[in-house]
Amino acid sequence: MPLMPKRVKYRKMQRGRTKGRATRGNTVFFGEYGLKVLEPGWLTDAQIEAARVAITHCLKSKGKLWIRVFPDKSVTKKPAESRMGKGKGDVSHWVAVVLPGRILFEIGGVEEDLAKEALRLASYKIPFKTKIVERRL
Repeated sequence: MPLMPKRVKYRKMQRGRTKGRATRGNTVFFGEYGLKVLEPGWLTDAQIEAARVAITHCLKSKGKLWIRVFPDKSVTKKPAESRMGKGKGDVSHWVAVVLPGRILFEIGGVEEDLAKEALRLASYKIPFKTKIVERRL
């Protein structure tokens, strides 16, 4: 079951622009270590799920994982070889809009080397440059 909103009022969205830096969700708040994104773009529901699976596989039910992004933007696609016009296409998948500085995942309750290894494995599933950050006290 992919990550997606339970209900949305207006299902088809426009693309918008990804400019600027993240002003919210840009500090490690829940855990001790986080994965910060350094480039703007769209993160799909499948990419978030793949990174989550990689982290939980590495942690082996130790510690706690927080997912700080949710795919709430719909992306539409027209069928292959369809003519122009006839309205906007059907929703094909869901994405989360991420700006530079946004924390994607946080880990707490495990030792430093295990947390950094789990976030490193998750970073391979993310199509942007990322950086592992620690909580500042």
